[in-house]
Amino acid sequence: MTPFGARLRALRAQRGVTLRELAAALQVSPAYLSALEHGRRGRPSPGLVHQINEFFGLIWDDAEELARLARLSHPRVRLDTAGLSPEATEFANRLAREIRRLRPETIAALNATLDRDAPAPGTETGRTSG
Repeated sequence: MTPFGARLRALRAQRGVTLRELAAALQVSPAYLSALEHGRRGRPSPGLVHQINEFFGLIWDDAEELARLARLSHPRVRLDTAGLSPEATEFANRLAREIRRLRPETIAALNATLDRDAPAPGTETGRTSG
């Protein structure tokens, strides 16, 4: 399941909306929505995310959060490590091989490390020494 799929399922459950009801309102098939929820389809289009926001009456922060989750929800990720260090390539390959076996708390710790150490968007080098 993707982050977007989990949020969509939670929204439906909170509001008592069935998959069929939402699919009919969005003019998509229930099978497509189910595949989105379960991570068997790629990330949804911005237009579909907008329709879902409107259907559930999401505005401001909630609407932006759903759009953010959609952007982060491609179920098949490809990494290009060309030009990176051998350690980075090894890490990417190892992560691809091991991700299904990682515990949720390990994934949370890796995410926290990335949040702390990754360069800010729009910067090339991130942290400075000194």
